[in-house]
Amino acid sequence: MTRIAIGVCTFRRPGLAETLASLSALDWPEGLRGEIIVADNDETPSAEALVARYAETAPLPVQYIHAPARNISVARNAVLEAAAERDMALLAFLDDDETVAPNWIAALWAARLQTGAEAVLGPVRAHHAPDAPGWMREGAIHDTRPVFLPGGGIKSGYTCNVLLDLAAPAVAGLRFDPARGRSGGEDTAFFEAMLRQGGRLGYAAEAWASETVPADRARLSWLLKRRFRMGQTHASLIAEGTGYARRLKLAGIALAKAVFCGFSALSRPFNPLLRNTSLLRGALHTGTMAALLGARSISIYGQTDHFTPAPAAKSRRRSFPRSPF
Repeated sequence: MTRIAIGVCTFRRPGLAETLASLSALDWPEGLRGEIIVADNDETPSAEALVARYAETAPLPVQYIHAPARNISVARNAVLEAAAERDMALLAFLDDDETVAPNWIAALWAARLQTGAEAVLGPVRAHHAPDAPGWMREGAIHDTRPVFLPGGGIKSGYTCNVLLDLAAPAVAGLRFDPARGRSGGEDTAFFEAMLRQGGRLGYAAEAWASETVPADRARLSWLLKRRFRMGQTHASLIAEGTGYARRLKLAGIALAKAVFCGFSALSRPFNPLLRNTSLLRGALHTGTMAALLGARSISIYGQTDHFTPAPAAKSRRRSFPRSPF
C-alpha cells in the first residue's frame, strides 16, 4: 500500500471548505491510501473549527497543524515534517483557494509512474468573475502551467499542484526558505534546489486543479507587483555565488530586456492583451535588475493593515483519524 499525504496550507480563507470538499470526492486508484494535512498559518487557529467539522464526515484521516507565523514557508515545512513523521511515501501540495477534479490524484500518480520524476506538476485553471478585465480572461493570465525548455524538460516547479516523492534523494531533507515566506518565490527556490541535486520534473496534463481569482488579484497592478517579485526571485538564484562584476553584467542584460518590453508595450496601445503582456514581462526583468543591484525583496503575501509580526510560536497538531476504507 502506497501512502500519499495531501498538504493544504491556509491563511484566513473560507474557501478552504470547498477545497476540502473536492478532496472528499477523489477517486483513489487501487493500492493507494491518502491522508490530509492542513497547516494553518494564521496567528490564531482560525481554521481549526472548519477543519474539525470537515473531519467528522471526511473519507480520509485529517491532521490539523497550527503553524503560526504568517509565513508560507513555515506552513509548508510543517506539512513536510508531518508527512515525514507519518512515513508518507508521497506528498501532494494544493492551495487553499483551489478545487480538484475526482481524477486529480490518479492522474498525478499515473504520471509519476510513467515519468519516474521526483516531482510531478499538474495544471491550474483560473476562473474569473464576470467583471474581470477581458484581456486577463483571454490570455489566461492567472492559469498555471509548467514552462517547458527546448529539450522538453521543465524549467521550474510550483506548489499549487504538485506530487513529491519524499523518499527521493533529491527531495529528502529539502525545506522551504523562511526568508522567502512572505515575499514569495519559496517554491521556485525549493525546486531549483531539487533540480541541482539531480531531481526531475514531470507533468500530468490531466491532473487539473481550479481556482477562483479574487477581485483584488484581477488587477494589472497586482500582477505587475507579482511579476516584479518573481524577477527578484530569479535574480537571487542566477546570482548565487557570483561576484559584483557578474551581477552588474546580468543587471545590464535585465535592463535591456525591460526597455525592449517597454517599447513593445508602447507600440501596442490598442491591444490590451499584447500591451499588458509586454508590461508584465518588463516588470519581471525590472525586478531582476533591481535585485541584482541590491534592492530589498518586496512582500506581497500575508499582508493586512496594521500588521505587526507575532513572535515565533511552536506548531500545534490535532489529528482526526478516520479509516478511508
